[in-house]
Amino acid sequence: MKRPVTLSARDREELIRLTTTGVRPASVIRRARVLLALDTSAGEPDPKDVIAAQLGVSGEMLRLVAKRFAEAGGDVLATITRKKRDLPPVPSPVTGEVEARLIALACSQPPAGYARWSLRLLEKHVELTEDIPNLDHSTIGRVLKKRNCVLI
Repeated sequence: MKRPVTLSARDREELIRLTTTGVRPASVIRRARVLLALDTSAGEPDPKDVIAAQLGVSGEMLRLVAKRFAEAGGDVLATITRKKRDLPPVPSPVTGEVEARLIALACSQPPAGYARWSLRLLEKHVELTEDIPNLDHSTIGRVLKKRNCVLI
């Protein structure tokens, strides 16, 4: 095995208790069972295809759990629980200032030839305004809905 999983007796007991008692997410229990099956401290583990068939998981999952165990430095809890995301992957283009400018535009008089603002018309005017980033009409609608602004 590329990344052998060696559990201490305490970790092994904790994983057995975790998989047999209490209420836990299925993904946590599944990863705990994979760690127990890959453990080399209790003897030579079965081949990966046998373990995968017994646990009902893919060989890729076995590899990923073993990799995460190695990356976590042997920390069992970090291996079986879900990682927390630090920040959203992409920051929102809608800041407080953009929101205020958008609401001010929606509250202003519509252009000549139009009786009222529509989301698509607002989208066209936002594209023409230099200090507001280009926003989709659905984003504009979410901002206005969040602030209880009704287009009449």
